[in-house]
Amino acid sequence: MANNTYYPRQLRHLSSYLSALVQGRLWLKVLVGMFLGLIVGTLLGPSVGLVEPNTGTLIGNWLAFPGQLFLATIQMIVIPLVIASVVRGLAASENLDQLRKLGLRVTGFFVITTAIAAAIGLWIGNLMNPGSMLKGLATPVPATNDVTAADMPGVDDLPATLIGLLPGNPLDAMVEGQMLQVVIFSIIVGIALVSMESRKSRPMLELLDSLQQICMTVVGWAMRLAPFAVFGLMAQLTTTIGFRAMLGMASYVATVLTGLLLMLGVYMLILKLVAGQPPFRFLKDSRDVLLLAFSTSSSAAVMPLSIRTAEDKLGVRPSVSQFVIPLGATINMNGTALYQAVATVFLAQVYGVDLGMGSMALVVAMAVGASIGSPATPGVGIVILAMVLQTVGVPPSGIALIMGVDRILDMCRTAINVTGDLVTCRLMENWSGKRLPQEPAPQET
Repeated sequence: MANNTYYPRQLRHLSSYLSALVQGRLWLKVLVGMFLGLIVGTLLGPSVGLVEPNTGTLIGNWLAFPGQLFLATIQMIVIPLVIASVVRGLAASENLDQLRKLGLRVTGFFVITTAIAAAIGLWIGNLMNPGSMLKGLATPVPATNDVTAADMPGVDDLPATLIGLLPGNPLDAMVEGQMLQVVIFSIIVGIALVSMESRKSRPMLELLDSLQQICMTVVGWAMRLAPFAVFGLMAQLTTTIGFRAMLGMASYVATVLTGLLLMLGVYMLILKLVAGQPPFRFLKDSRDVLLLAFSTSSSAAVMPLSIRTAEDKLGVRPSVSQFVIPLGATINMNGTALYQAVATVFLAQVYGVDLGMGSMALVVAMAVGASIGSPATPGVGIVILAMVLQTVGVPPSGIALIMGVDRILDMCRTAINVTGDLVTCRLMENWSGKRLPQEPAPQET
């Protein structure tokens, strides 16, 4: 309990530079960059043929350089940022009992909503049937996909799989980017710090505070590249595949966006029924952080602003917000799970692969498991998708078809992921049964 006097409000203060990015309309600059990238890519690509194909590809590769730099910088900093944020978030808890109850509720809620998101993705994918328009586009690959449910861990392998989640060597887990192991290690360290005396835990917390500040400074540098990054990546992809092929993907994009809007509706319904908060009020309060999440495609990068929004506008206690937001940025990937389900159905339709009920159940399970362990960085959905596709017998080479529009969808699904974190914060504040001392505003009456 003594620890709580020291660190509850530190991470939110790192949000000042993020607020400046919102004021500077970063999201608008990103959208402008995207459309300019489409135009430049179309002019250089096979559709218009302003330059030779080889020259167009060369120019596209150079234009994508800021984008590759942006992605590499975010990926470089995400592991230290997640470790520092999860440990300090846990250490901000008021006591171990609150931490235990909150941890179980938060994790359970994340798993259930991720499964709902994946199920919505499968349903909307089958309903809208976006792959039918491109059926002849991809040549089916010979059936070399022996990677099916047989390769999934069985009941006999379960003890070894569960032990494997505990990092025998945390440094190895960090090097290999095993995010679930990194989070488990961070949770153990955070719980240990809560159990210790304040004077003994303080040096470690001060070190982690400095690490957070360093990470957020580097993220701030990367954000300056975001509009140029989107411009370059869109230009490169349009140069490679042509604008006409991207237009053919419109049905797929529409399907994913419809699914994401449905998931947003599910969140708003839960918020209204459980917390009694009007959806429009919530969206107005969280508008800034959602626009920034859309601009950056990284829920980890906007964590400080998410925490500040939860505390200042949604009335969530620091001990709740600083535990839920860092954890949510790492394991709550509902938008990503929904996108993977739609993409799997879409590519199965394109390649003529029939997905039975068993395969669909496997997609939901894989999407939930893979999303929970994935890093909160731009473009990670594509990496996870390859694994999901291989598991249900859809050729992973089909990813090349959807790469062109992934950037737009990445931005949209990140905004849904962050919405999920904020909704969870609000619900956990309600369920914990206590309110902030300075809350609510209508106290004057």
